[in-house]
Amino acid sequence: MDYLRNDADRIVAAGIHAVLPDAAVKRAIKDMPKPEGKLILVAIGKAAWQMASAACDVLDVDDGIVITKYDHVKEAIPGVTCCEAGHPVPDQNGFDAAAKAVELVSGLTADDMVLFLVSGGGSALFESPVVSGDELKDITSQLLACGADIVEMNTIRKRLSNVKGGRFAKICSPAKVFSIVLSDIIGDPLDMIASGPAYPDTSTCEQAQAIVAKYGLKLSEAASDALKVETPKSLDNVETMVTGSVRELCKAAAAQCVVLGYEPVILTDRLDCEARDAGKMLGDKICENAASADKPLAFIAGGETVVHLTGTGLGGRNQELALAAAPVIAGKNAAVFSFGSDGTDGPTDAAGGYVDGDSLALLTEKGLDVSEVLADNDAYHALKKVNGLIMTGPTGTNVNDVAVALLRPQNK
Repeated sequence: MDYLRNDADRIVAAGIHAVLPDAAVKRAIKDMPKPEGKLILVAIGKAAWQMASAACDVLDVDDGIVITKYDHVKEAIPGVTCCEAGHPVPDQNGFDAAAKAVELVSGLTADDMVLFLVSGGGSALFESPVVSGDELKDITSQLLACGADIVEMNTIRKRLSNVKGGRFAKICSPAKVFSIVLSDIIGDPLDMIASGPAYPDTSTCEQAQAIVAKYGLKLSEAASDALKVETPKSLDNVETMVTGSVRELCKAAAAQCVVLGYEPVILTDRLDCEARDAGKMLGDKICENAASADKPLAFIAGGETVVHLTGTGLGGRNQELALAAAPVIAGKNAAVFSFGSDGTDGPTDAAGGYVDGDSLALLTEKGLDVSEVLADNDAYHALKKVNGLIMTGPTGTNVNDVAVALLRPQNK
């Protein structure tokens, strides 16, 4: 079914190209007031380098810093320090880079301005913890393992940080902060994207305590105390603009489907469930329409699924989604694939996963049982054996994930 894989690859490429932040950042900068004093650039997240590079094409900054994921810095940006750090679990390089950013914006005047470029991944990459670095890593790992969604994770992480939940904007004060945000969270909640370093926090201490109880998180006394300290609820020195979201990614995928001859149906841009449940849902869409379809169809769902870790394998939510669809679409002239717009899926070098009607048989030939692989969260190695990994490399953007189910009637 090479034709289906070729279609999938073209949809992935078109979707990512449509949501690259360069043009959007430059458009947003046109509305930025010009400071009388210094202009400092701080860019955080998986798309930080791409956003900073676009900004520096049209602006003269006095100083700046980029904090992004390992292997995401493409080249030097004149006048800007580029740092790489750990994601999704923060590390010492991230802590050190955040300290540099804090030093850069400390002591500014009311005439100065901070251009703050924010993208997904900033919660892990931009961090100055109020607890030990080791405990912060442990709490992050607990949240990832229990399947907490991004809003729940960030509600906790804001309160364990000196820079999240509006606190970075407080450090910048009295300088103005012009924040350009590339959204990676469903509904674009600005206080949750990268944990809202420069946006008033709407979450409460009571909500944080409820999340701890819900998942049985193990916290030190210092961490428990930090969750009781409320975050800033108002900021008077910040202006914020959102430049992109998963809705644009879904529309771009749909447009490419039309080019390839499919009739697209966008099911949702708010997908928020277990990855394997989403895979089964898309597989079911194929089965529901396989007998009656008289033309190629494409079902599209954007958002961010979650994975509950039950094993010790390697994978990510997009790979689990795709693999879970393999038994459902077995024997069908169909494919299901899912990818992260940032080009990475979990702690792997893959952007996502792909399966088609032949994948289950190929996996079985390799001695692999899908249910056992999913139980061990080892989708990466299973998909690799059947050419089911989607590899893009770092893309320079980050606006959630998109999953697509392609159905072609037999002999069409």
